[in-house]
Amino acid sequence: MLKYYTRACNFYYGKQAQQLIRTNKALPLCGNKHIAFDTIELFTRKKNSIKSKYIRLKEINSQKIKIKQKIKKDLKKISLKRKNFLKNVKFLNTSIMGVLNLTPDSFSDGGQFNNKIKSFKHISKMINSGANIIDVGGESTRPGSKTINPNVEWNRVKYVLKNFKKNFKSTCLSIDTRKSFVMERSLQHKVDLINDVSAFKYDKNSFQKLKNYKIPIVLHHMLGTPNTMQKNPKYKNVLLDIYDFFEENIETKFKFHNLILDPGIGFGKTLKHNLILMSKISLFHSLGLPLLVGTSRKRFISQISGKNDSKDRIGGTLASVLYLVSQGVQILRVHNVNEVLQGILVFDKILKIDEK
Repeated sequence: MLKYYTRACNFYYGKQAQQLIRTNKALPLCGNKHIAFDTIELFTRKKNSIKSKYIRLKEINSQKIKIKQKIKKDLKKISLKRKNFLKNVKFLNTSIMGVLNLTPDSFSDGGQFNNKIKSFKHISKMINSGANIIDVGGESTRPGSKTINPNVEWNRVKYVLKNFKKNFKSTCLSIDTRKSFVMERSLQHKVDLINDVSAFKYDKNSFQKLKNYKIPIVLHHMLGTPNTMQKNPKYKNVLLDIYDFFEENIETKFKFHNLILDPGIGFGKTLKHNLILMSKISLFHSLGLPLLVGTSRKRFISQISGKNDSKDRIGGTLASVLYLVSQGVQILRVHNVNEVLQGILVFDKILKIDEK
């Protein structure tokens, strides 16, 4: 079977982007007139044979009819403004999802915020620093982690979830869980987003139960389980395989849900897999949905930096985040909210400076 994939590339920013869009020389990325593109990378896949070529927008009409039709269909999705379906989150802007791990064994901050006072102090700090989404988790999904009992997981997160909206009414609340037991109880406390790293495969009851709620969900890609995912992960082509995974799930299982796509950096991927996904992340815009990416403190940073690795990995996190911002990723999941947002603000200002 022959299949085509369209990736927006060759981006322009700020005043230059606006001018190119106004003169019909470029298209806006996801409806954002501050990011424009005038070129696409077209991937052609037939069984195990994959080819790609770059095509300027002005050259599209000269392509074969089937290719032209596919590209134009994808361009509509790529350039379309994303529907705002999350509480106080606008997808034209970069949003920060602050991480709150209420676990004793998470890879970077296990046990730091399990105390009731410490947890709310940290939430306040992240929100005051600029996070407009808080992602609360009670089970570690680091490589090699073991599954815990749903009751244990709920007991870790219930105090925060029960009291969150009393203290932070305007902040989007996300629950990071694979278990329907935890999902259902979280929904009773006005959670706004379900973030399941297993793509609702771990718990067979989870997706069926969510059908009763109009709740946005994160469609996350992971190869295997947290306990097995880093044991020699293999793909035919990591970029296109994950695209196919998203496309199939969007068109079938999750057809009637508000979705955010997360390619799952570090979840069943080697260093090379992670780098390919990040470098070509704009391919996923052709699915027409907002993107969420979490690179914060992840192992690929230490694999690259070697002796320059550090505990918080802020430098590597920020480098990856800024690249993702330049590619139009809408949500960044991070631990060090203030430092990351500081970097984004400076980066954004440089991109959009008016020379006149």
